[in-house]
Amino acid sequence: MFNDILINFGLNVSEYNIKSFGSGLINHTYKISGANQAFILQQINDSVFKHPDHIDNNLALIKQYLDETNPGYLFVAPLKSKTGKSIIQSADGKFYRLFPFIEGSHTVNFLQDTKEAYSAAVQFGRFTRLLNHFDISKLEYTLTDFHNLKLRFKQFEQALQTATEEKLKQAAAEVEKARAYIDILHTYNQFTANSEIKLRVIHHDTKINNVLFDDKQNALCLVDLDTVMPGYYLSDVGDMMRTYLSPANEEENDLDQIIIRTDFFRAIYKGYMSEMGTILTETEKQYFIFSGKMMIYMQGLRFLTDFLNNDIYYGAQYEGHNLVRAKNQFKLLEGYTNAEPQFKEIIAGVDKELLATTDGI
Repeated sequence: MFNDILINFGLNVSEYNIKSFGSGLINHTYKISGANQAFILQQINDSVFKHPDHIDNNLALIKQYLDETNPGYLFVAPLKSKTGKSIIQSADGKFYRLFPFIEGSHTVNFLQDTKEAYSAAVQFGRFTRLLNHFDISKLEYTLTDFHNLKLRFKQFEQALQTATEEKLKQAAAEVEKARAYIDILHTYNQFTANSEIKLRVIHHDTKINNVLFDDKQNALCLVDLDTVMPGYYLSDVGDMMRTYLSPANEEENDLDQIIIRTDFFRAIYKGYMSEMGTILTETEKQYFIFSGKMMIYMQGLRFLTDFLNNDIYYGAQYEGHNLVRAKNQFKLLEGYTNAEPQFKEIIAGVDKELLATTDGI
């Protein structure tokens, strides 16, 4: 089925073995293995990404900039086809890209070690730092309003108006929690209205399996760059908080398994700020802890909204699946909020360490 695609990239399909690869939910990904080289072939989900060309243009501009300013940085950009294009459309209208396979690399689906969290945070921070002077007005928004909390809350309120009585009854406790945490929305609105807050080039999807590691748990580079676009640093940091701090992910239905690992918070803060500490404004830094609250709350709202809307966005593997996911996120938010005093102590301690390192002590 990939003959025409691979031929466009100058590859003979008979010389390669093709297998599904990775655990991503949005795009279909395959590993193309030959005798002397390997590639990653990815089909872009154009039901989610309505304009694949926007992704392609963004990555081309960023690659050009990084090649000129930081040629040693490992940026895994799509390869050019024989016609000079990096996106190929198949006969059935699907869009494909080919990437080099990074030998000696692997992905991690579950974080067990703070070293991995630290190293990943360094990579996400470095990416934004290296693009600090890039002209973000050149970039397209590949997913409009992706992390717009104001919009997500409005969608939640709309779902309350259209949901069945049975759905509202089942979700009553989580609806009450969503309303109880509305101060997070108020803070978000203050943040986005502040003229001292900058839009930056960020990844927008900092799950740990979007980082490639070597066999010594060192992060090599970032992958899954479709959501790279202008945004607030809170999105990247907050998504790390949401997905790294608890050993249980958003699918866990045993809420007792959802705990906050403060040592992982320390790893994220130290790793990210080792790159971005001199880049972020003092105003931005004040919202570091808030980033986790924002992203956890927003994801809880999205799961709850989808449950009320009969699972039209995320789908459901069983009855009440998205309600379970929402309960999971609100339990995580409760634990995160309770840990704030510890987070503040950690930040104060790490800041002293980083200052001492900067001063050469």
